[in-house]
Amino acid sequence: MDKNLASMIDHTQLKPDTKKEKIDQIIQEAKENHFASVCVNPYWVSHCYQQLKDTDVKVCTVIGFPLGATTTETKVFETEQAIKNGATEVDMVINVGALKSGETAVVEKDIAAVVNAAGSKALTKVIIETSLLDEAEKVTACQLAKKAGADFVKTSTGFSGGGATVEDIALMRKTVGKEMGVKASGGVRDRETTDAMIEAGATRIGASAGVQIISGGNADSDY
Repeated sequence: MDKNLASMIDHTQLKPDTKKEKIDQIIQEAKENHFASVCVNPYWVSHCYQQLKDTDVKVCTVIGFPLGATTTETKVFETEQAIKNGATEVDMVINVGALKSGETAVVEKDIAAVVNAAGSKALTKVIIETSLLDEAEKVTACQLAKKAGADFVKTSTGFSGGGATVEDIALMRKTVGKEMGVKASGGVRDRETTDAMIEAGATRIGASAGVQIISGGNADSDY
């Protein structure tokens, strides 16, 4: 097992039909492999926290997921509740429609509100949903996330028909510089792809195939 690589993986399970037994499975896998976190939907945060509070594995959850089109007030409430329930990392989806409409101030304010709600209690990762953006929009989204004080930019939800690419990771890293984290998520299923993402500038990997990745195997899951 590659412990350095494991510590960069958010072991993820975000499918809407996920059962408790699957959540318990990823909790156990995260403990055994010392993944950075488990990334789950908000409903499961409390349960994961209770199982992981005495370990080195963090609890990550998603905000405004998967569309990003909820109101800022809703995203703030989700963030506050997630932290109250034990999350120490939150992955928020930007308002993609606002970005594509040129409403950059709205997008920045939306991100900043979540960053402020998280405060020092949780890292904020900003999902820009690269598959829906052109190159200029990707750059703008990363710039807005950085300006708003987020800790990471992240490629994808895994729910919009496209995932992480090496080209997008390289562009995101170039845009945000060395200060911010860059998370590759969506379609990262094996060690070769993971290594390519890291080489391009990713500092965190979101995948449901974490065990297969660190063991050098393959997996069929999408996110």
